[in-house]
Amino acid sequence: MLNKYKLFIPLLLTFVVLSLNNFSCSQKDTTLLGETNDSPLKNQENTAKAYEIQDAFSEIYKLYRERVVFISTEQTVNLPTHPFFSDPFFQDFFGMPKQNQRQQQRKQKRTGLGTGFILSSDGYICTNHHVVKGVDKVTVKIEEKSYDAEVIGSDEQTDIALLKIKSGEELKSSFLGNSDDVKVGDWAIAIGNPFGFDKTFTVGVISATGRQDVDFMGSTLSLIQTDASINPGNSGGPLINIKGEVIGINRMIYSQSGGNIGIGFAIPINTAKSVLEQLRKYKKVKRGYIGVQIVPLTEEYAKELGLKDNKGALIGGVVENGPAEKGGLKVGDLIIRVNDEKVENYGDLVQIVGKTQIGKTLKIKVIRDKKELNLFVPVKERP
Repeated sequence: MLNKYKLFIPLLLTFVVLSLNNFSCSQKDTTLLGETNDSPLKNQENTAKAYEIQDAFSEIYKLYRERVVFISTEQTVNLPTHPFFSDPFFQDFFGMPKQNQRQQQRKQKRTGLGTGFILSSDGYICTNHHVVKGVDKVTVKIEEKSYDAEVIGSDEQTDIALLKIKSGEELKSSFLGNSDDVKVGDWAIAIGNPFGFDKTFTVGVISATGRQDVDFMGSTLSLIQTDASINPGNSGGPLINIKGEVIGINRMIYSQSGGNIGIGFAIPINTAKSVLEQLRKYKKVKRGYIGVQIVPLTEEYAKELGLKDNKGALIGGVVENGPAEKGGLKVGDLIIRVNDEKVENYGDLVQIVGKTQIGKTLKIKVIRDKKELNLFVPVKERP
């Protein structure tokens, strides 16, 4: 019987081995996910350059993980009751006790979110004025630790606030750059807490510098525009360049939907430096003042003055016994330069005078009777 199958057994074994091999190959083919070889782009020269930029972004994020802070606020507000319940007729009809205005009000706690960045190892922190305006409590979170924060000072005009925490340890402070060097096309990096998503990192470019008349908050600030994604909760966070330096304070977005559409604005860090220093020293900003009123310069009047354009700050009024009057400025003078800075509009003049130390004297160049004239005006504190 065994001899009968001697020739068949080798054939059977061969069939089994071949079947197992085919099954193994079949299994191998079905479990492969994607190409096992390296991408042909991996070692290309252009890709290597992109890796360097990518690594730079990663290093900036690591650098600022403990320098950017999460800010949460609490505010108690009074809410009036529905008019129905304060109507005497319905109070009598339903037998309700009569209530005065104070009794009618209900209290409610509102919370807010924002971002900030550390300025010094002893706990000074920068954020926006509108983040902490009118709140009862401010909490700062650094990594996993939370601290109660004191509002040292806050300035509505520039939308800048200075906070202070007591951490009991040395904190890592941010690296402040020079916003005057910012150019259109430069890299722009925003780190913040949009909608409460802590340490969100977004990248874009500088879209414009010196943006004015875009501020629905009523300020005459000159702002940096960026397309780096900024959303509610990013307010007060840093705008950073590729060198890892803070060049601006993220402040607001232009949006019809409430979300980011690629148009965000930041306060130049050079504007913030002097404001923050004054908030630290005086808890408020002492602004310069020369005592003039500026009126629009029309194209027609510019032509009468022999000008090529209508740039400059036209004096429409001079405060009696003010610095400008004592310095010789008159109604009708056109201010075109202060010290070494051009004055193209009212906003330029406000910024130059505002950032000048009180007590300093400004060299003001004006056009009067179609002639240029240099006058010297002391800067006094705004009344």
